[in-house]
Amino acid sequence: MATQTADRPADSPRPGAAAAPEAVVVRFAGDSGDGMQLTGGQFTLSTALAGNDLATFPDFPAEIRAPQGTLFGVSAFQINFGSTEIETAGDAPDVLVAMNPAALKTNVGALKPGGLIIADTGEFTKRNLEKAKYETNPLEDGSLAKWDLLAFDISALTIEAVKPFGLGNKDALRSKNMWTLGLALWMFDRDRQPLIDWLNAKFKGKPEIAAANVAALNAGHAYGETAELSGPLKRLTIAPIESEPGLYRTITGAEGVSLGLVAGAQLAGLPMFFGGYPITPASAILHHLVRLKEFGITTFQAEDEIAAICAAIGASYAGQLGVTSSSGPGIALKTEAMGLAIMTELPLVIVNSQRGGPSTGLPTKTEQSDLYQAVYGRNGDAPLPVIAARSPSDTFEVAIEACRIATQYMTPVILLTDGYIANAAEPWLVPDPAAYAPFPVAFLEEKNDGDTLLPFKRDENGKRPWIKPGTPGLMHRIGGIEKAIDTGHIDYSPATHQAQTDARKAKIDGIQIPDQEVTLGDTTGRLAVVGWGSTFGPIHQAVRRARKRGLAVSHIHVRHVWPLPKNLGELLGGFDRVLVPEMNTGQFKTVLRDQLYVNAESLTKTSGQPFAIAELDAAIAKFFDGIPGNEGGEVDADSTQLPTPESGHDDGSLKAVQP
Repeated sequence: MATQTADRPADSPRPGAAAAPEAVVVRFAGDSGDGMQLTGGQFTLSTALAGNDLATFPDFPAEIRAPQGTLFGVSAFQINFGSTEIETAGDAPDVLVAMNPAALKTNVGALKPGGLIIADTGEFTKRNLEKAKYETNPLEDGSLAKWDLLAFDISALTIEAVKPFGLGNKDALRSKNMWTLGLALWMFDRDRQPLIDWLNAKFKGKPEIAAANVAALNAGHAYGETAELSGPLKRLTIAPIESEPGLYRTITGAEGVSLGLVAGAQLAGLPMFFGGYPITPASAILHHLVRLKEFGITTFQAEDEIAAICAAIGASYAGQLGVTSSSGPGIALKTEAMGLAIMTELPLVIVNSQRGGPSTGLPTKTEQSDLYQAVYGRNGDAPLPVIAARSPSDTFEVAIEACRIATQYMTPVILLTDGYIANAAEPWLVPDPAAYAPFPVAFLEEKNDGDTLLPFKRDENGKRPWIKPGTPGLMHRIGGIEKAIDTGHIDYSPATHQAQTDARKAKIDGIQIPDQEVTLGDTTGRLAVVGWGSTFGPIHQAVRRARKRGLAVSHIHVRHVWPLPKNLGELLGGFDRVLVPEMNTGQFKTVLRDQLYVNAESLTKTSGQPFAIAELDAAIAKFFDGIPGNEGGEVDADSTQLPTPESGHDDGSLKAVQP
């Protein structure tokens, strides 16, 4: 849903409302069947309509349907929203909505001290407590004393609210998430009408179900209004953020990639063919593209990953923009065909929505561990460009850039996102299409060397011509075996292979990409924090905090991972130290050392969860021990302290690697 907004003054809290902070983090958690992703998604919609900046983090189990009430079946959705610039989904929630004991146990450790727990007592039965490995009821034994607790029977209140619609208890409890959402809308002064409209549209063919859900939503809202609860439950009005006028919508990374691919194909003047095979978290791109066929998009769900990429290569050979998408395991299966696209020198966009690995690994968790695979992971010397998106909205721009490079240099391109970017959402200022310069493709339509066709004759950029099959007089040979210079005839003599290997490498090395800029801070200083991909948000916030304390630290975020920007080595040479935070074991640090001889240091994390701002606060502080403004290396007072094992985080998953 899109909304037209302009700069707006901050609203004052309504009478009786609590004074609101600049930002609030809320986490909804429950069983996989409790509709937490739906609840979070609709709360995100209401937050966007209220004009707040936001970032979300859906977190769900890999099991399609884990046993109800179990610890490994918990699904959660976190949203950070406020009247200030929001870059991450937040370190620690201010509010935890726990729909059952398992949700409480797996999430309460992340809650801020003094934070609010809202719990459904109706689910804290003996059986559910046993499933969650509780010996006693935590709502009654005092173990939650360091947090505010608001516990009441949401299940019973939901059943009562939908009783007029004749639903049995099992069906009635399916509306429990809407009751909870109604209470959350009251807590944060949100308008219910857009959600009511959405429910009526969603259940248009089942009006009794729509009415029951609307009743549950209204009942939860009314409970906050009329119960006159004392203690922790307060109503907050979060002022809208001042924003640039224009058309805004919320966007996920999967949506951004899909729209960017369509825009890139339009700018190239080409129809687009997408070949894919379902895999988490990449499947959503296929789902979105299916709905965009009016823009000349053909979508094909293949029988396997290899068929998907080979079909896309065939489409590129036929004169369309071939695109394929997968996650780490599927990218591994596509590798041989990537080599074919490199040898035939055909444009192809390959989207890798990274997840935890190796093998099946962590299907629903996030990681950045496919960088080596993207840069080096093919047989033979098979270079191709690799670019990485930094946020859900950035995927639109990066997808266009991938299309530009692929078509202008006749090469496959890998576009890296990850599970966090793919599933997370943020506001997006819809750009003006006229602001993008077209890069139309020119097909070869006549012989290019007098009366002779040279299908692999390279231009000044090292690019060969693109020839549509069936063009009169331009029949030519193409395939994966080494070919002679210019003619493309089969030739795997030593001199030819040396020359062609050098030519393919030179083409990729010579791709014109923008110079690297400093994302935040100065071009010289004591420390540069260098990131790529989805580490952007926590790095940016941590560097901003450090600079407020007067520390000489800058943030540099790299989009073009391979080849690297030509000025990057000189830029990094202006800093005493370089820190590279990554959700892997230090892969980009290795690339920087290999290509630029930069003595970078790593901060690594492979827990399946994004970096917290506090983790980066502490890592940056260590570089400034004893420096005025950072006495003792302390983190500034407004940041969350580093997680500890007692708080439910695996502190051992963070490893600082020295040079």
